Amino acid sequence: MSTLLTIEEPDEALRRARPQWRAFTEMGFRPLYLAGCFWALASVLLWVHAPSLLTGVLGGMPWHAHEMLWGFVATIAVGFLLTAGANWTGKNPLRGNALAVLCLVWIVARAGYLVPGRPAFLVAAAADLLFFLWAAAALGRAVAVTRNRRNYGVPLLLLALGVTNALYLWAAVQGDYFALMRYFNAGLLSMAVLTLLIARRIIPFFAKRAVAGLDIPPHTRSGHWQLGTGVVAIACLLADRPQVAAAALAATGLIALAQWVSWKPWAVRRVPLLWILYAGYGGLGIGLLVGAAQLAGYVLRTAWPAHVIGVAGFSVLIIGMVTRTALGHLGRPLQTDRSMVASYVLVILAALLRLAALLPTTAMLGLLHASATAWALAFALYLWRFFPLMIRPRADAGKTAAPAMRVVPAVRRPAA
Repeated sequence: MSTLLTIEEPDEALRRARPQWRAFTEMGFRPLYLAGCFWALASVLLWVHAPSLLTGVLGGMPWHAHEMLWGFVATIAVGFLLTAGANWTGKNPLRGNALAVLCLVWIVARAGYLVPGRPAFLVAAAADLLFFLWAAAALGRAVAVTRNRRNYGVPLLLLALGVTNALYLWAAVQGDYFALMRYFNAGLLSMAVLTLLIARRIIPFFAKRAVAGLDIPPHTRSGHWQLGTGVVAIACLLADRPQVAAAALAATGLIALAQWVSWKPWAVRRVPLLWILYAGYGGLGIGLLVGAAQLAGYVLRTAWPAHVIGVAGFSVLIIGMVTRTALGHLGRPLQTDRSMVASYVLVILAALLRLAALLPTTAMLGLLHASATAWALAFALYLWRFFPLMIRPRADAGKTAAPAMRVVPAVRRPAA
C-alpha cells in the first residue's frame, strides 16, 4: 500500500536542545504565530461545531467575524511586524517579559469574549484595544527612534486595525448592524492594505533569491498607487460613500493582479514556499474585486467579499508566511517537508470548500464541515511541526552565523 503522507520527526539536534523561556520570548513571531494559529483552529471548530458555547455579549456571527479578523489574522500580522520591525530598524520593538505580558493581554481578550455578561465583555474589549495600541506604540517607537522614514506609515496601519476594532465593538454593543458591517469592512480593508504593502515587498525578494535567473519587478511605483487607492477606499467606506469606495477598491485589486502576473507565477511552481505566497496574493487581489462588486451593488451576499479576502487571501498568505519567516528566523533551512506542504494544500482546500458552502445548495452544511475539518488539520499540522522549534533556541545559536535579522531584508531594502 502506498503512503499518502509521511510526517518527519524532529531531528536529533532539536531533541537535544532544551526549551528556553528566553528563546520563546526572543521575538514577536514565536509566541504570536503559535497563538494566532491555535486560535484559527480553535475558533473555527467552536463556530462550526459548538456555537451554543458562544454566550458572550459578542456572540454568534459578530463573534466569528471579529475573532477571525482581529483575533487570528491581525494577531499574525502583529507577530510578523514586531519581528520585521527589528530588521527595519536594528531595534527589537518588544521582547522578553514585555512580549509575554502582551500575549497575556491577548489571551484575556480571547477568553473574555466567551464569558457571558457585560463586565467580561468590557474587560475583553479593553484588553483587545490595549493589545493593538501597545503593539503599534512599540513598533512606532522603534521606527521613530531610528528615523526609519520609509516605514513611518506601518505603525499607523496597525493603529488603524485597533481603531476599527474599537468601532466594531461599539457598534456591536449598540446593536447597529449596518454600522457593524461598515466597521468590519473597514477593518478588513485596513488589514488588506497592510498585507499588500508587506507582501509586495517580500514576495519578489523571496522569489528572485529562490529561483535562479528569475527577474521580476518590485513594483515600487504601482505600490504607491495601490497604497493610495486602498486608503481612499477605507476613508470612503467610513464616510459611507460606497460607490467611491468601490471604485478605489477595484483599482487596488486590479493593481494587485497586474503585479501578480508580472511576477511570473509559473516560474515558482516547483517551490512550495513561493507558490503558496503567490496563491494568497492572487486570492487577495480577486477578493478586493469581489468586495468592489459588492459595494457597487453587484454582489448581494455580504459574506462573499469577507471570505474571498479572508480565507482565499489572508489565510493562504498566512500559512505560507508563518512557515517561511519562521524557518528563516529559527536558523532552519528554507525547505518544506511533507507536513508543511500538506498544510498548504489543506488551507487551499478549506478555502475552496468554504466558498462552495456559500452557494445556496443542499450540500452547504456538509461543505462547511468539510472546510472546517481541512482548516483544523492544516493549522494542527503547523503547530505540531513548529511548536518544538519556537520554544527552543535558533538552530545555529552556537555557531558563527549570519545575524538572525537576515530573514526579512526584503522589507528593508525596497521603497515602501
